[in-house]
Amino acid sequence: MDKLTQYLDNHPHNELHPSEIANLLKDLDDKNFSEAVQSIPKEIIADVALELPDRYFEDVVESFTPQEIAKSVTELESDDQTDFIQELEEHDEIMAKEVFGELDSEDQADILQLKQYEEHEAGAYMQIEVYTAGLEKNVHTVINDFAKLRRKGELENINYLFVTDKENKLRYGIGLDNLLVFDFDKTLQYNIEETPEKYKPIFSTDHDDIADVVQKFQEYNLNSMPIVDKHGVLIGRITSDDIYDVISEQATDQMYHLAGVDDDAEEDEDIFKAGKARAIWLGINLVTAIFASLVIGMFSDTLQSIVALAILMPIVASMGGNAGTQSLTVVVRQLALGEIAKHDAYRTIKKEVILSLVNGLFFAIIMGIIASIWFDKGMLGVVIGMSMVINLLSAGFFGSMVPLLLKRFHIDPAIGSTVILTTVTDVVGFFSFLGLATLILL
Repeated sequence: MDKLTQYLDNHPHNELHPSEIANLLKDLDDKNFSEAVQSIPKEIIADVALELPDRYFEDVVESFTPQEIAKSVTELESDDQTDFIQELEEHDEIMAKEVFGELDSEDQADILQLKQYEEHEAGAYMQIEVYTAGLEKNVHTVINDFAKLRRKGELENINYLFVTDKENKLRYGIGLDNLLVFDFDKTLQYNIEETPEKYKPIFSTDHDDIADVVQKFQEYNLNSMPIVDKHGVLIGRITSDDIYDVISEQATDQMYHLAGVDDDAEEDEDIFKAGKARAIWLGINLVTAIFASLVIGMFSDTLQSIVALAILMPIVASMGGNAGTQSLTVVVRQLALGEIAKHDAYRTIKKEVILSLVNGLFFAIIMGIIASIWFDKGMLGVVIGMSMVINLLSAGFFGSMVPLLLKRFHIDPAIGSTVILTTVTDVVGFFSFLGLATLILL
């Protein structure tokens, strides 16, 4: 708590950054946390609450009155206001209604407008606050208006001027660096007419998938993007800070899904909910493990005859599993980043198969020599070497094909891929190793 108090004392309120306060709060134990929350300047309560992990949200909002929270919500931009109200509704619906009722009608209208969008739609991530100018406006006037709004703190992350026609339809997007070299005494239309194609805006519609918006941000290196409705009317913008959050969430989702856990359940403090989500995938994994064990059971006589097979068998399965996971991780990530086109499946699979084959041959030779010397049986080295080549080859093939196939059927390639791949590499590894041993050694 001393660190937080010292930080607050040493910084004027207009210099306080919510993320720094949130980081200091996370280092405190429960008792000191409750006391320290009361030190948060009232105007940034909501901002700090959004910066903290979900498990702290309820503790923060319960420390203040609905009126105090509402006052801090008014300081947020419309997209953050909506995020806060939706988060509050999940924790305390009654308080959420009270806070919402304390807001002015304009803020309420903005929140209701943004809440109508689905979670995956661009409109759910946009902010209503956006400065526009008509084609007929004088450049000098536009710059003065920009300066006034910035001084008042009514607009943040100003990088582009969005130019609209009389029907408020988006026509152009002008970077501030270009605006500064315009002829200040002329209209925007006069300046733009020289090279209109240069100012063609990169935009999305409010119902576009946010994943497509993220791809545009990355492809065109954007700082902000105008959002229009189906008629082309400018209704808001999405800024880069929101895109960073989306990218982070997508990466987290992928990591959780690859591990067979549910991202929403893991963020919840309910142990039963998280345990249930994990148990589902563990149950599926148990079924597949039993299937792999049945394959081993088919060669019980072979295992009893040659004990060395039981010692070497896990090596084949482990190498195949790791090789498959490498291919799977690379392909899933490339799919998420949009680096694999629809017609690109063959090239991707070919690359992963070749890599797996090369590694398979290399490690097959090494393990073959080790096994031959270890058990003084040359043909045993041949068996494990051939099995490793077969298993790593199948690992590369299925590790790349499974996520591509799931993507084709509009299923998240991260979900279930690991379980499918583990089953394939275990079954192929055990079957090839024990099968070859039965044919060659007995």
